[in-house]
Amino acid sequence: RDEVLRFLTDLRVPFDNNQAERHIRMPKLKQKASGGFRSETGVGAFATIRSYLSTLRKQSADLFAALVLTFQGSPPIPHIE
Repeated sequence: RDEVLRFLTDLRVPFDNNQAERHIRMPKLKQKASGGFRSETGVGAFATIRSYLSTLRKQSADLFAALVLTFQGSPPIPHIE
C-alpha cells in the first residue's frame, strides 16, 4: 500500500502511468498496422532504435542531428543517470 501511494510523499514519482502508456503506443500501432513484426531481429532493432530516440528526445536532443551523426558512424551517447 505504501508503494501505491508513494506519489503523495515523493514528488519524483508521477501520480499516473501515462508515460509508460505513451512508450508502448508506437509499437502497438506498428503491430496493428503491419500485422506484427516479421522476425525477432526486427523486433529487437525496432525496440533499440525506439528506445535510443526516446531517450534523446527526453534530453531535448536534436533527433535529426543525432540520426545524421549515427549514420556517419559517431552516434551521440545519451546521458544516463
